[in-house]
Amino acid sequence: MTHRPSLEQRASGVLLHVTSLPGPHGIGDLGPQAHEFVQFLSHASQAWWQMFPLGHPGMGNSPYTSISAHAGNPLLVSLDYLREDGLLTPDELRGDGDRNPGRVDFERAWAFKLPRLRRAYERFCERSRDRTKFDHFCKKNAAWLDDYALYSALKDEMRGSAWTQWPADLRRRKPSALRQAADDLGREIGFYQFIQFEFDQHWERLRDACRHKGIGLIGDLPIFVAHDSADVWANPDLFYLDGTGNPTFVAGTPPDYFSSTGQRWGNPLYRWNVMKKDGYAWWVTRFKSLFERFDAARLDHFIGFQRCWRIPAKDATAAHGVFMPGPRDHFFQAILRKLGKLELIAEDLGLVTPEVKALRDRFAFPGMRVLQFAFGTDPEAGNYLPYSFPHNCLVYTGTHDNDTTVGWFHDNGSHGGTRNRDEIRRERENVLRYVGTDGREIHWDLIRLAFQSVANTAIIPAQDLLGLGSDARMNTPGTGEGNWEWRFRKGDFDSRVVDRLLSMTEIYGRKSKVKGN
Repeated sequence: MTHRPSLEQRASGVLLHVTSLPGPHGIGDLGPQAHEFVQFLSHASQAWWQMFPLGHPGMGNSPYTSISAHAGNPLLVSLDYLREDGLLTPDELRGDGDRNPGRVDFERAWAFKLPRLRRAYERFCERSRDRTKFDHFCKKNAAWLDDYALYSALKDEMRGSAWTQWPADLRRRKPSALRQAADDLGREIGFYQFIQFEFDQHWERLRDACRHKGIGLIGDLPIFVAHDSADVWANPDLFYLDGTGNPTFVAGTPPDYFSSTGQRWGNPLYRWNVMKKDGYAWWVTRFKSLFERFDAARLDHFIGFQRCWRIPAKDATAAHGVFMPGPRDHFFQAILRKLGKLELIAEDLGLVTPEVKALRDRFAFPGMRVLQFAFGTDPEAGNYLPYSFPHNCLVYTGTHDNDTTVGWFHDNGSHGGTRNRDEIRRERENVLRYVGTDGREIHWDLIRLAFQSVANTAIIPAQDLLGLGSDARMNTPGTGEGNWEWRFRKGDFDSRVVDRLLSMTEIYGRKSKVKGN
């Protein structure tokens, strides 16, 4: 019988997205390398593996901009497992040697994996032994899978154009047009259902391995969805759209630590008053889907549930937006009443008002404390210092949206951002005074701060465990290229990293409760 961790227990874990795993096909996936990483976590007595959203990515390959709030990324399906199942041959997996094993080449990965997924589907259709399980999966997930599969098939048919550019009857979802499309594109619809079925099979295999080792999985729920997505196409009344289906207002953040003009994300805003009428049914389905995969989940941009930054869609930047109310208490009351207790993490970073903190605390959601924000001019800097932490929080050295700890510490001001050279110098001096070292291993200095703090949960980005610099940064907000590409190399998490992480985990009382770890 395995022990499943809780955010209420003292523990630690690692932040690593699945795409950042090594592997033979240009991108990390749910195959053998994911299971090897589970072994690393187990040997280091870690209790949590935190990931980014797993969705089918849209523009910019961002996991936070998906064409479905439910569907898994096809690139994460393991071709090696499809070969084991007899759906691919060894010869079909040759010829895709990584040119740069330290980076994801998304274009190359799609070009290699998609044709092989199609070959696997053709073979799957030729045999009947898996049909019962497949049919059960399709029926169980019909609430989102039918729209996603039809949307994806139509998008292929329309050469990738946004749904707002489709013929009017399809854009407006005229029932007769949808029935005709389903008849005409049945084979292609089945292909996208098959991908999601295999994703689910491979995910269950990984989830079971984690549970066997007592490792919990932390997912990520982006508050907004992409405009060009199955969700908005299938539910236009839930979003602020004009008569052609285009957004009238879009989401983002006001000017802050990351950007002097704010961030214009471009996601359409929700009509919360419409969603409230049916008890937020769309969201209930979304939370249910998420917690079928994960043990806990980070609520991205938690601030938006209290208030969100509304930007006129015509504006090129976020500078002239205004705040509009979010759904607040009623939303979480409805979700928790329907689904019961959920382990939710409030991503309470940015312009956090007393009202946001009060909303978080009324539901006892743990918030986030980021050590990189503790030593400079961030308005919340004092709350990010370890002596001010509550027990009910998660501490991170950094997040996916800022530099690695080594890159941040050695920043000379040439990478942009809002800090000037004098602020960088004073911030570095503050760090060194606090940690009491010379900073030669600043990543381990901050990891130690995180682990020795009273925070129940300490999560360390994989790049910081390896002491990597700015080249390993995952995402630079406000930029459209070069993000989400970092991968570690096979052998990076060797015995030295295991031993050091395990030692620190034991010293500061965060060792996993599973016997044998």
